[in-house]
Amino acid sequence: MVDRIHSGPSGDSGPSGDSGPSGDAGPSDSGPSRDAGPSDSGPSHRSGPSDASVRRALGRAATGRALDVDEATALLSARGDALDELLRVAGGIRDAGLRDAGRPGVVTYSKKVFIPLTRLCRDRCHYCTFATVPHRLPAPFLDRDEVLAIAREGAAQGCKEALFTLGDRPEERWPAARTWLDERGYDSTLDYLRACAVAVLEETGLLPHLNPGVLSWSELQRLKPVAPSMGMMLETTATRLWSEPGGPHFGSPDKEPAVRLRVLDDAGRVGVPFTTGILIGIGETPAERVDALFAIRRAQREYGHLQEVIVQNFRAKPDTAMRGMPDAELHDLAATVAVARLLLGPKARIQAPPNLIVGEYDLLLRAGIDDWGGVSPLTPDHVNPERPWPQIEELAKHTALAGFTLRERLTIYPEYVRAGDPWLDPRLLPHVMALADPQTGLAVEEARPVGHPWQEPEETFGGRVDLHATIDTTGRTDDRRGDFDSVYGDWAEVAGKVAPEAVARRAGVPPTPAGSGADRDLVAGLRLAADDPAALLDPRHTDAALALFGADGRALDELCRLADDVRRDVVGDDVTYVVNRNINFSNVCYVGCRFCAFAQRERDADAYRLSVDQVADRAEEAWAAGASEVCLQGGIDPKMPVTGYADIVRAIKARVPEMHVHAFSPMEIVTAAAKAGVPVREWLTQLREAGLDTIPGTAAEILDDDVRWVLTKGKLPAAAWVDVVSTAHELGIRSSSTMMYGHVDHPGQWLAHFRVLAGVQDRTGGFTEFVALPFVHTNAPIYLAGIARPGPTWRENRVVHAMSRLLLHGRIDNIQCSWVKLGDEGTVAMLQGGCNDLGGTLMEETISRMAGSGNGSARTEEQLRAIATAAGRPARKRTTAYGHARS
Repeated sequence: MVDRIHSGPSGDSGPSGDSGPSGDAGPSDSGPSRDAGPSDSGPSHRSGPSDASVRRALGRAATGRALDVDEATALLSARGDALDELLRVAGGIRDAGLRDAGRPGVVTYSKKVFIPLTRLCRDRCHYCTFATVPHRLPAPFLDRDEVLAIAREGAAQGCKEALFTLGDRPEERWPAARTWLDERGYDSTLDYLRACAVAVLEETGLLPHLNPGVLSWSELQRLKPVAPSMGMMLETTATRLWSEPGGPHFGSPDKEPAVRLRVLDDAGRVGVPFTTGILIGIGETPAERVDALFAIRRAQREYGHLQEVIVQNFRAKPDTAMRGMPDAELHDLAATVAVARLLLGPKARIQAPPNLIVGEYDLLLRAGIDDWGGVSPLTPDHVNPERPWPQIEELAKHTALAGFTLRERLTIYPEYVRAGDPWLDPRLLPHVMALADPQTGLAVEEARPVGHPWQEPEETFGGRVDLHATIDTTGRTDDRRGDFDSVYGDWAEVAGKVAPEAVARRAGVPPTPAGSGADRDLVAGLRLAADDPAALLDPRHTDAALALFGADGRALDELCRLADDVRRDVVGDDVTYVVNRNINFSNVCYVGCRFCAFAQRERDADAYRLSVDQVADRAEEAWAAGASEVCLQGGIDPKMPVTGYADIVRAIKARVPEMHVHAFSPMEIVTAAAKAGVPVREWLTQLREAGLDTIPGTAAEILDDDVRWVLTKGKLPAAAWVDVVSTAHELGIRSSSTMMYGHVDHPGQWLAHFRVLAGVQDRTGGFTEFVALPFVHTNAPIYLAGIARPGPTWRENRVVHAMSRLLLHGRIDNIQCSWVKLGDEGTVAMLQGGCNDLGGTLMEETISRMAGSGNGSARTEEQLRAIATAAGRPARKRTTAYGHARS
């Protein structure tokens, strides 16, 4: 019995065929003439493609040329000799990919059990028989014992995958589901799913593949540690099939194409080996079908996480609203599989469910599939119960007759097994490697699953632990990390997402258009800056604010003078600083932020991890040197134990009880909470109880997801950043606020960022200061790839610091400038244009220095006082929260 993904209630998928961890491409991967997003157009009323257009497209495909949307659409109509030629070309691309993967002629499958955790769903898909209503079920969910009974029986029969299929968020529609979860102490279906996945891992050794439907970035983070793979069918990008009455997805909130495309991207950002696919024959046009394939290709190129793409044909089911719809014709399915192969390339793993193809195994193999999906000797296909699956022996026979060898794989595809980080959480590694051939990444067929504890890996410390000192002497070993060519995604795809305004700035186009209207806006902006600076954040004054961001010459001088006048009125003339020490406890990180030159792979020459005692030693040294604060941040290290963060805080407080612990960025907090499986509020409460005092408001970069996803790839979304800092403030944990600028951004995004900060401060009052962080470009991957600017201009540095004083007036009193990034002379200028704070002595600074900053990693108190003197102002030592510090 076969397959894991059938467009069930969540339209979701099983472990998927992959375009390979490092991205994908084949003869047609140089890109179409236009790419795809959700399509809102209705069915075309034009006649079908001509024979000549089909022949032209076939000719281009046969010579390895890129296909555009029209050409790919034309090929869907190929029949007869044209279809035979299409299948020949697609099969050849598949064969080349299998040779390159080291498994020529191998078609794979996964031996699995199907666990229908709940058949309740909040959606109303018109073709689905899986989803039902509470009174037709003995209980809203399978209980834990039922789940384990299915898994144990599967393990006894040699299955290695536990496919969890379930409806989307049933508790939001069905009171019975909400009650069932409440009675057992689960906040949501996803919480229960996570607990069941852990139980299956520990008690049976089966590997969970999760199909819970639409997930957020944070939810993907929470589920990744308990499942080697996840999935969700895209199905279609035709928005009209969701938005128009009578459409197959009408009334189903989780089937909106834009929402599902966001899930594909978020899965890539989180680094989840992910299955997706399309469902054909549900009313989409051929062009809409191709549009969906282009959208899948775009996501794979950018993130490299789509381990499998399923092309599934609609089969009408009795007792559904679409029971009268004709089934998708098999030659149409074969043509679609072949076009998918042409577009997705040789590295893609493409599957078609064999129980839906009426025995046409050879046809689908000729079309270019290389996987048959999940095959179960035990459980039925709960989504297509009327379509029995073939047995493994029958599948092997038909595969052999077509000239291929059937081999078993795991739920996580071989490329991702062999790659390990960042795709596989360390807590899953023992479970996966107990069943995998380390050379091929395929399953060891004779292996039988056995439960293993789901626990933290052994802690390892060491590496280049003196980097904080030697970065200023011997420097970094290489200008880029070892996986530079793969970890950041396809750079061409990334470049295409940069806003036109940011592209113009990189090209040197003047930021403000000339003309009387622009002059009027500038004059109005300066008037507001003088009379009511905070009003510049009001949307009514957007043009004036943007004109000020473009100020230059005498207007810029006047802007800085006004900002400095506001500074004097608000905080006086004192230039404040804190005596502190930065401690970056690990630089091992696999998030793949494209601006970051600090992160290293575990095996890279500059990688290191400090032990808890080593961190406490440095804190004690800092206290002895007069520091009142330690600032702790590290990479998102997959081997950092969930207890490690609180352990570090407790160790510091045990050594130096009066030391202020300013620690852990919102990204560290949200990922640690996800690994622990607890809400952010609970995680922060635990840290506060351990002794955490405040948190840095870093990881903000630009709080606009359009630029954020270009810049960071996988860092937390803007909304998640806001949630973490707001929750911290509500718990009495204050934070700084920051903005990194001068890369792929533009002033409209700066203004939006300031509005977000102002909104948080209005609600919580928890920000202690704002820190403007100029982008350091030298070793930044996104700059080395030719996409980002070489940091902000001198004019922009002056503008951003002055505007931060004005825009945040009445909300955040302290505006800090970074001597690490600006240098001493630059810092003096910022102090004369609205800033009042120098930050800290730092004692060590690795992040900016790894990026190529040339301003050192430490300053003494005397040096900071000298900077204040050069600005014509007195200096004063402060505490982290801006009180007067002990002398």
